[in-house]
Amino acid sequence: MSNSVIEVRVKALIPTGNGVAVFLGTEEKVFVIQIDAGVGTAISMFMSGQPKERPLTHDLMTMLLTALGARVERVVINDFQNGTYFARLIVVVENEIQQRKIIELDARPSDGIALATQQKAPIYVTEEVWSDTEDMTDVLERVQEEKSDEEKGE
Repeated sequence: MSNSVIEVRVKALIPTGNGVAVFLGTEEKVFVIQIDAGVGTAISMFMSGQPKERPLTHDLMTMLLTALGARVERVVINDFQNGTYFARLIVVVENEIQQRKIIELDARPSDGIALATQQKAPIYVTEEVWSDTEDMTDVLERVQEEKSDEEKGE
């Protein structure tokens, strides 16, 4: 597998019948990952800066990382097998004597995206996964046009 990666960002979150479609991509291409509704809500709240009454699971994870002197450095969506995406969460830990340790963890892409969004860390996809994903730019544009038309009352 290639070590080359492409930085992507969350382009849109669209509710579906069985969760949320996360549209990720660049100006050239967009692909979709289906996630559960709870994580989709968390990502949406992190993107909008919406305050929460009580900490959500991802808030708790971030508070724990912070207490340990760690932060999410990046997320890499690194594999796609049998209809399932896989990701790696790269965490950097710096202790009181300035020693630095990098930890790589297996993660669901949805959790990685949520933590990266919350902590303003970049999201990457490997070139191999990127080239194997279907370009969904037209679908995203169509959905956004329909939403715009609905908001205008057309």
